[in-house]
Order: sequence, then structure tokens, then C-alpha cells
Amino acid sequence: MSEKTVRVLIVDDEPLARARLEDLVRAQPRAEVAGMAVDGDDAVDAIRRLRPDLVFLDVQMPGKTGVDVVREVGAENMPVTVFCTAYDQFALQAFELAAVDYLLKPYDDERFEQAFERARRMIELAEVGRLTERLAALLGTRATAPAAAAPAAASPSPSPAPSGGWLERIAVEMRGQVRVVPVDEVEYVTASGPYAELHTAERGFVIRERMQALEERLDPARFLRIHRSVIVRLDRIDALLRGGGGDYAVRLKSGVKLRVSRTRVEELERRMGVVQR
Repeated sequence: MSEKTVRVLIVDDEPLARARLEDLVRAQPRAEVAGMAVDGDDAVDAIRRLRPDLVFLDVQMPGKTGVDVVREVGAENMPVTVFCTAYDQFALQAFELAAVDYLLKPYDDERFEQAFERARRMIELAEVGRLTERLAALLGTRATAPAAAAPAAASPSPSPAPSGGWLERIAVEMRGQVRVVPVDEVEYVTASGPYAELHTAERGFVIRERMQALEERLDPARFLRIHRSVIVRLDRIDALLRGGGGDYAVRLKSGVKLRVSRTRVEELERRMGVVQR
């Protein structure tokens, strides 16, 4: 058995929760508290600066959530992660796929020790690479892909890719289970209240993400926001429709018609290769 001391970072916005985790970690053999963070920004800095072996990461924090922390640091740079959460069963299933373990608040000492020992085994077995892939899958990104701009031909000023690359898969709830939808299957996205709805050729899926956040993670060479409530995959557009009164819409190859904001028509025409008059 390895005698390696596990360096632990504790991230939680609640002082009592941090104190409890600190006591539990210090009671473990060959474990030390490398640091504590009180919010998402503090966590990102601590992970990069302290390089802990293990992080107990609260999911529900004001500002940056635990998942936001993983996105900013990058799955490939995350230590072994145990999520601490009060989320419902759906979310727990997703986090279980992405982390070595999770602690459902409130948890007892025995449950903490199970999670800690599982994390220690993963560290000692050098299986962090497998966890990296799981974290990347949760975020819908490629763990090993470097940040890259979209092809120059798609836009003269493409947005830089997020640190993990553009979204490739999106986890969605489906009848009490988590289904992964490849971005290649998404034809368009619409706003659904505070959430977004993915539309494939088969059906729609509601996801717990705002349109703005989703737009920033989709490859701009392939997707364009044509209305405040609509994002469309460009290669699914069959025609641009000009109506009376200056109204515009697009017709997809599936026959679906989507409204286009007047302020976005010029960009859409340019991306479609329409000759400007």
C-alpha cells in the first residue's frame, strides 16, 4: 500500500460544512488539508495554485457552481473529485458518471469515509485519466482537445473555443435516466423558459442551461443564434424566407420554420453565402 499523503482541497460556501469536512479529513490517516475555498472563483485559484490530489467540491454555490469550476479549470486539469450536493436523483446520476464519488447532504461519517477511501484508491491506482474522461463527458467536451478557434472561412472573427473545446455531447434527463445527445444530432435549439430545448430529428430534450451559456459552448462555425430564443445548425438550413413587412425566417431541411430577428439577418446571409446588395 502506498504511503502517499493525500492533499485535500475543501470547497464549500457554508462555514459549518467546511469545518465538518476539515475535521473528517484530518481524522483520516495519511491525509492533510491543503487548503479551503469559499466560492467558485476561490476554488479555481486554489486548484491551480495548490494542485491538490483530491477536492471535495460543493455543487450548489452562489456565482460559480461546482460544475462551472470544472469547466473553467478544464477536466484535464482537475484532481480526483468528490462532489458534495443536495441535488435530486437525476443530477446525482450525472455526477456519479463524472466523479469518483458524491456526498449527498446531509451525510454521516461512515459515508464520508467510503467516499474518501474510494478516492484514495483511485489516486493510488493512477486512474485519474479515466476520471478526466468522465468529467469531460459531463460537460460535453473533449478532455484532450486543445483550445482552438473555429475555421477562418466560417467567420472573419471566430470566438475562441472554451478550454475543453466545443461541446460534442450534452447530457439530458429522459424518463428518470441520463441520456447523452451528440451535438451532431442537434438541428436547432429554442428557449424553454429559463432553460433550453434541444431539437433533433426525433424529438426535443429540455436541459437545465440558459441559451446564452449554451451558445458560448457551441462551435460558431456550425451554429448561429438567429433570434434571442433560437439557435440553428447552419448546415440544416434549406432556405431563407423573406416575408412581408421585413419579416424573415429560415426553413430547415426537415421542413421546420424558424423566425429570424431583423438584427441577425445580415450575419445569417453572410454565413449562408448570400450575395449582399
